[in-house]
Amino acid sequence: MKSLAFALLLLIPFVHKAKSADYAYYGFEPQIVTNYVAVKKKMGYVRLSVELMIEDSANYEAVEHHSPLLRDAIIGIIGQQPESKIKSINGRHEIQKLCEEKVKSLLKQETGQPLIKKLLFTQWLDN
Repeated sequence: MKSLAFALLLLIPFVHKAKSADYAYYGFEPQIVTNYVAVKKKMGYVRLSVELMIEDSANYEAVEHHSPLLRDAIIGIIGQQPESKIKSINGRHEIQKLCEEKVKSLLKQETGQPLIKKLLFTQWLDN
């Protein structure tokens, strides 16, 4: 009986093997540069790096194929934001969430799946 229990314990690592995550990252090149309306009707600009965390590396080419559409959506969202959001950390997080939701929505519309797990702003410079 003890030998059967010991044998079962040896088999557990092989039976309970979880699939490891297979992520890839897509970065928009060149960096995104866009304007926003600043106070007193001056134009301000933002230069940022955006990375998409793709849930399965096999989907990298599909994300890359749709990158012009995704880039345009991100630029559109940022260009509509007030200066107060552009200049604040909390505002940037809100903008990041808006961009992530839009990118997932567009990818789902185009491919049937959202394909990305996360949208990350890896650099943000504003004027």
